Amino acid sequence: MPCLLGIDSGLTVTKAVVFDEAGAPLAAARRRLPQIISEPRHVERDMDELWRAAAEAIAEALSGCGRPGSDIAAVAATAHGDGLYMLGRDRRPLGHGILSLDSRAGDVAARWQTDGTAAKALSRTGQTPHASAPSSLLAWMREREPQRFARIGHVLACKDWLRFCLTGSLGTDLTEASTSFTAVDSQAYAPDILPIFGLEALGDALPPAARPDEIVGAVTAEAARSTGLLAGTPVVAGLHDVTASALGIGGYGEGVVAIVAGTYSINETVSTAPRIDARWFCRNGLKLGEWNNMSISPASAANYDWFLDTLCGSERAAAETDGRSIHAIVGPEIEAALARPSTLLFHPYLFGSPHGPAASAGFLGLRGWHDRGDMLRAVIEGIAFNHRVHVDALREGFAPREARLTGGISRNPVFAQIFADVLGMPITVTETEEAAAWGAALCAGAGVGLFASPRHDPRDVAALGRTYRPSPERSAAMDKRYRLHCDIADRLAQAWPSIEALAEGGKR
Repeated sequence: MPCLLGIDSGLTVTKAVVFDEAGAPLAAARRRLPQIISEPRHVERDMDELWRAAAEAIAEALSGCGRPGSDIAAVAATAHGDGLYMLGRDRRPLGHGILSLDSRAGDVAARWQTDGTAAKALSRTGQTPHASAPSSLLAWMREREPQRFARIGHVLACKDWLRFCLTGSLGTDLTEASTSFTAVDSQAYAPDILPIFGLEALGDALPPAARPDEIVGAVTAEAARSTGLLAGTPVVAGLHDVTASALGIGGYGEGVVAIVAGTYSINETVSTAPRIDARWFCRNGLKLGEWNNMSISPASAANYDWFLDTLCGSERAAAETDGRSIHAIVGPEIEAALARPSTLLFHPYLFGSPHGPAASAGFLGLRGWHDRGDMLRAVIEGIAFNHRVHVDALREGFAPREARLTGGISRNPVFAQIFADVLGMPITVTETEEAAAWGAALCAGAGVGLFASPRHDPRDVAALGRTYRPSPERSAAMDKRYRLHCDIADRLAQAWPSIEALAEGGKR
């Protein structure tokens, strides 16, 4: 039976997963990659180290599944979207890859909001530029690092770099091409778009875009030696991990909102016609004639992980040494906190927000009698509240009938129930291991004819899901807390820039 290889490179971990033709994961391997933060707002990674980590993970996954490389029918990569991975004209990395957590270009994106650039971009590309958009980062580089900018030969996304390392072919796919520079109506590059951002010099640097399931190359002999794959194995274009995750949990389609609670608050739904609104990105779907409408911000489960790492670090390390999970330790504390009234609210803006780069995280209503469980409850609720900001926008524009949730915190039934109560709609959690990698593997399988299309999942997705239904009483209480959460955020909008200025020693 043929197998499929899905590669998933997130913001901290790169994974390789071997699946059988029926969608069962046979083996997985992962490598954690350090983030390089040389100065505030700069979040990068070494591109050569990324490829070495991916190659090691592929080799380990192949070894773990006990199948030879010749059994792999096709390969696809997915990875974090936005950010920037540049090559010079010699096809070598032009510095580090820039992650989508990077916010150095926040001032550029803010300036564009007032000078008309953002409005032009929304009308033409279906989205307003944000701090980690390729358009913003490239404009920042043109202004701050003109010599480096002048050497740009190829503008890629993270998974495109992995594809290049596997095959030697340069290109991207429909979903990734639409992060900044495609026209929302034609879904293709257009000559008038780069000039909107002052980037017309990069006309030859944009990579050709293929369908995510289109074969774009084959594993080279050099890549085969590094990974254990068979030289000549087909590689498809792959796709943005947001779309891959929705596909992997059966949440890609009209009438469904797919929610990914990870580093980013991802909330997305598919349409067969473009609809433009500043509250979401109207980006390309899996094929022409489909649009994936994404309302997102970098304000989700990474806040929970930060709390555990920063405030429970020693306890977490000790628990892991003993083979225990910190999540199991704090879980009862959170459940106990949910059973009692609380004044505590949390805005989950440690790494970004829907309110611009100046917004910052904070606890409000904190009292001396609150304990760790109360604080963690507030963190989880704040994460869910932020998702609701985005889901409410999509409900206005597209009226999705159901929701599917994935991400690490979705595995906790208490957290999943909080999402159902906060959103006031049924939430289905699909028991899918490595959803994004499986979404990539579906594209690989479709590319070589194992599946009729990436949407023809061989699994019984309905049987894999557990649905959490909102309690009317809890939903009413959560709705009251949510509205206060939003009201306070509106009020803090005037204070956040002044708080941010403290880091610069200035006053506003």
